[in-house]
Amino acid sequence: MTRLLFICSMNQRRSLTAEHHFTDRPGLDVRSAGTARRDERAVTLDLIAWANVICAMDRRHLDWIEDQFGEAALAGKATHNLQVPDQYRYMDDELVTLLEKKVASLNL
Repeated sequence: MTRLLFICSMNQRRSLTAEHHFTDRPGLDVRSAGTARRDERAVTLDLIAWANVICAMDRRHLDWIEDQFGEAALAGKATHNLQVPDQYRYMDDELVTLLEKKVASLNL
């Protein structure tokens, strides 16, 4: 089972869309979190430890994890910078299509 964690800033649009879109895929256990959140939808060390694949919407999210938790937090994890710009609304059709293409290219 692939434990896939999507990360963006607020976990309101990009990563939340990804979580909801990919949730029912066979072989995937999917969650999402935000780097700027201070609630139950925030990135935590426990969430990072849970995941074996981490997909950040842009490089600064991976950098934030390393700054907050140290490089060791990502050791042994498959990490991906999806390069998805913060210009979409939650469940925007164009965002869903872009996420499908980006995640398909990962061959999970």
